[in-house]
Amino acid sequence: MNKHEKFLTHLVDPNEPVDRAQKYKIIGPGLVVAATGIGAADLVATLVAGSRYGYALMWAIVVGVIMKIVLVEGAGRYSLATGRTMFEGWRTLGRWTSVYFGPYILIWGFVYGATAMSSAAMPLAVLFPFLPLWGWAIIMGLIGFGMVWLGKYQAIEKITAVLVGLMFILIVGLALLTLPNVPALLKGLIPMIPSGGVTYTLALAGSVGGTITLAAYGYWLREKGWGSPRFMRVMQLDNTVAYLISGIFVASTLVLGVEVLYSAGVAVSTGDKGLLDLADVLKGRYGTVIGNLFLVGFWAASFSSIIGVWSGVSLMFADFWGNMRNKPTGHPDTMTGGKYFKFYLLWITFPPMLLFFLDRPIFLILLYGVLGALFMPFLAVTLLWILNTRRVPDQWRNGWFTNITLAVCAVLFVALGVYQTIDAVVKVL
Repeated sequence: MNKHEKFLTHLVDPNEPVDRAQKYKIIGPGLVVAATGIGAADLVATLVAGSRYGYALMWAIVVGVIMKIVLVEGAGRYSLATGRTMFEGWRTLGRWTSVYFGPYILIWGFVYGATAMSSAAMPLAVLFPFLPLWGWAIIMGLIGFGMVWLGKYQAIEKITAVLVGLMFILIVGLALLTLPNVPALLKGLIPMIPSGGVTYTLALAGSVGGTITLAAYGYWLREKGWGSPRFMRVMQLDNTVAYLISGIFVASTLVLGVEVLYSAGVAVSTGDKGLLDLADVLKGRYGTVIGNLFLVGFWAASFSSIIGVWSGVSLMFADFWGNMRNKPTGHPDTMTGGKYFKFYLLWITFPPMLLFFLDRPIFLILLYGVLGALFMPFLAVTLLWILNTRRVPDQWRNGWFTNITLAVCAVLFVALGVYQTIDAVVKVL
């Protein structure tokens, strides 16, 4: 029993809610899932939106935070209310969920593994150019692999908290350094879509913290030891605080896009290299130290995604495969360190390294883009389905606000998914 559990034992009855006892404990699985979901692509999309439209789309970030809070809370509420995992819930909807999820998680892991390692390597290749990009990418993958293979969830949570603190201080600090135009920023909270800005509006609303990792929240709750309804209020606080932090982080990135790029009429690349472009602009305006500090924040955001994905999605795969093998919930094979967990951890680390040396596999990239675009609508629709039926006790079913928000999420992410699918086809062809 750790110190925190002893503290709870003294304060509350085992059958009572623990929200008061953990009122001020904001470092939990929510921070891991929020940090994991903020990758380089999200930051670039935010920068580009700021550089094109100024503060006009700040409101979309607020909408994105609300949607992600509702989505992740739904996944967490199902897990705590039923004691079942998210995949078990999907299985109750029919075999089609397994037919979609199985290929998706394997293809996603293979392509994302290479993407995440390269993203974390980019700032290091600039800061320490004695190694090529692929060399740093392999090192990032190996370090992430070692941390997750050898560590427990508690270690992952602490490492993530340090990385989040680092990226938050650096990026928010740099945003404040630019002396943002507060009246214009506040005006940007009024919903409006600028001419030609529909795609960027959808992308911004969808960029605040993750896709498949949202569904990993329930697995991290289990690893944390929050496994029953008595932790419901704690989970909701944990999730809300985490996404507020991630929202401030993404908003700070938009501020950088506005004050550094938009004000100077500077355009950046649409790929991950857009962050390197911003670092160069920061160096020119504020000096090398400031530009390098941004690169450190870029690295922290990217590496936190490696740690989180390597842990959370490996747990999701372990549960999926355990279900396929009729293993009960909580079986050692399906937990952190279990053989199914380790298989996926190997899968997401080593085979993707081949992509550093091969031409892009066109069909695989296309399939990855299409399946990935479908996941957020899949999550929103299935949460609507599961959380309004007898699959959960009456008291933990959705309220009207949650149902409306999930319905909006489903519509928005279908639209975003269609755009991402078309974009993936265009890029590949």
